[in-house]
Amino acid sequence: MIFIRILLAILFYRGIECQYKSMESDFNIHHDDGGMVVPPNTGNAGGTMMGGQNANGNGDAMYKANKPLDRGPYFDTSATKNVTSLVGRTAHLNCRIKNLGNKTVSWIRHRDLHLLTVAETTYTSDQRFTSIFNKATDDWSLQIKYPQLKDTGTYECQVSTTPPVGYTMLFSVVEPITSIPGGPDMYIDVGSTVNLTCVVRHLPDPPHSVHWTHNNEEINYDSARGGVSVITEKGDITTSHLLIQRATSADSGMYTCLPSNANPKSVTVHILQGEHPAAVQGTMKITAYVINIPILLVFNLYLL
Repeated sequence: MIFIRILLAILFYRGIECQYKSMESDFNIHHDDGGMVVPPNTGNAGGTMMGGQNANGNGDAMYKANKPLDRGPYFDTSATKNVTSLVGRTAHLNCRIKNLGNKTVSWIRHRDLHLLTVAETTYTSDQRFTSIFNKATDDWSLQIKYPQLKDTGTYECQVSTTPPVGYTMLFSVVEPITSIPGGPDMYIDVGSTVNLTCVVRHLPDPPHSVHWTHNNEEINYDSARGGVSVITEKGDITTSHLLIQRATSADSGMYTCLPSNANPKSVTVHILQGEHPAAVQGTMKITAYVINIPILLVFNLYLL
């Protein structure tokens, strides 16, 4: 009897073991690398898996992780934000945009919030403003012809995203200033050295050359007179020094400094023969006074 009970227990255990193996085969239970229990592929076209992912879920996740972010249009900030131009000289404000796509570029003047251009179309009645696109560099340039001092201010390159994004630039229009310190009249003792200094400011670029004239004739530094030279230092501020050694009365007259890209400036040099400038000015006043005496006498006689 005991033997029969042992035999029945063995058969019952075997039956449960077989049933378990059959269930394991049907469901094909397995573990992935992360330890998650995943049911078998059912073989249908969708290849549906636990968590709503398809059979290629891991591959899609890796693709998305390696795909570069689409950040949309953005500005190349290496371009200068400050542009300076001379009065009357055509200027360009360059705006470099990456990943523009199908967006539109506009130029706006901040002073009056005036829309100047959209794409390559000018929207202002002032035809001095033009938008130019360079495909090679992705530059959208605002061209300003014949700029005036009133054009100085902030301009914005704007992209039609939602909301719009912009890149502001400061445009400065300057008029060069040429000066000769000590003018308009300079008094030099005979035999001394004449030192005239011409200073040129507010230039976007140094002048290519600076010429000097004496009584409207260009100075010849290699003349037989000798002792005449010029030293020019170019930079943000350009200076040109005209040196005339052993000055004589022939060196008197008007001297003019002519920078190649700025206005000229003149000074009158008086070579004194031992006289002090105050004495010269006093003589001029006395002469004028003496000349006026006859005029006053005639006027008084007329009244009588």
